[in-house]
Amino acid sequence: MNLEATARTDPGPVRENNEDNFLVDLDAGLFVVADGMGGHAAGEVASAIAVEAVGEVLLQEVDPDETRVSVDVTHGDARIRERLRYTMNQASLRIRKEAMADPSQMGMGTTLVALLIEDGMAHLGHVGDSRAYRLREGQLTLLTKDHTVVQQEVDAGRLTPELARIVPHKNILTQSVGYHGPVEPDTMSEPVQPGDIYMLCSDGLTDPLDDEQLAGIMRGVPVDDLAELLVLKALEHGTEDNVTVVVVGVNEG
Repeated sequence: MNLEATARTDPGPVRENNEDNFLVDLDAGLFVVADGMGGHAAGEVASAIAVEAVGEVLLQEVDPDETRVSVDVTHGDARIRERLRYTMNQASLRIRKEAMADPSQMGMGTTLVALLIEDGMAHLGHVGDSRAYRLREGQLTLLTKDHTVVQQEVDAGRLTPELARIVPHKNILTQSVGYHGPVEPDTMSEPVQPGDIYMLCSDGLTDPLDDEQLAGIMRGVPVDDLAELLVLKALEHGTEDNVTVVVVGVNEG
């Protein structure tokens, strides 16, 4: 099995700053999207801290017998999911410490979605409303559930998914990394299959495009072209937010 990946980010037509950040590390099989929030460019700081923390904490352990960085997967899938939860809480702690040191950054936070593909398994963790999808044999599946007030209303049966897309304040988060302190990430693991395409994105993509539209855009398009195409489609459909997309293809190795 081998991986290919591409990523694109765009500030969008309204925002002066791009508060999104992403990570693509093909060697480690690690992919991250973070969508920051906070005034005075603090969102950019929060998302950058979160992405850096994932890269430093999730996988990297110094092996005392070697100088290289090694990956501890000796305890299996549950161990990796626990490390995802630990990593996201470490990111939250780093952001809060930074905010306490600089009053202008108080209240900053970020969404965070991280995908690790290792030994034929995909491991996913997320906080907030940045999303992860999987396209398999032409079928697009949403792998995450938004941590938003609106999603809670949908889950309780008080709001339909269709109305949830258009109600005011639909992006109010119930969890974010940094701002909300300790977090409880959702995590999952699943076997990958050759031909799978995973897509991570900020809500600048999913606000203007629903899942059916996303599936129609993604089917039959090479991985190399997908991230740029999805960002362009979001802009064409009137997104007002920063847009970030990371696309990962799983190939026979």
